Amino acid sequence: MQMPHNEPVTFTRDCEAVLIPAGDTVEIPVGTHGNITQALGGSFTVYIAGNLIRIAGDNADAIGQEPPEPLHLPDDATAEDVEKLVWEQMETVFDPEIPINLVDLGLIYRCEFDHSDPDKRVIEIDMTLTAPGCGMGDILVDDVKAKVRMVPTVARVNVEMVFDPPWTMEMMSDAAKLHVGML
Repeated sequence: MQMPHNEPVTFTRDCEAVLIPAGDTVEIPVGTHGNITQALGGSFTVYIAGNLIRIAGDNADAIGQEPPEPLHLPDDATAEDVEKLVWEQMETVFDPEIPINLVDLGLIYRCEFDHSDPDKRVIEIDMTLTAPGCGMGDILVDDVKAKVRMVPTVARVNVEMVFDPPWTMEMMSDAAKLHVGML
């Protein structure tokens, strides 16, 4: 769900946040005022006193928002159903500075599934960043892990940060290119 830009918020409790783009963890005190500039994939980018911060979905209540709903798979779900849901989950991980998900940005290089135990699946993911020095890299890796771990029957998620081949704008989906004016 995308919310209007510059929606004012007031923190109703102390809240852990991440400074963008440095990736440093900070605590925002109760009563702090800010504006939501982006609300995609269950996390929120908030502008506070000249800084952008990222609020994870499990802290949504601190700014009066709803946390993400739990995921469900039908009892007769196939391996393909699980794989589809894993990709849908990765599509909910957004760069906190631009409203494009990591899959459409072309940052997910590999996603392999071990379905040998249907109740304890293992997912192996290789991903990259638009720039190797991005301070948000660890945060994005953690987001991918957390979102994929939410998929029922997934027991373990390994995410490897890789930089070969180097990311280029040509790796973006057509939808992402259209969004940034490249098409």
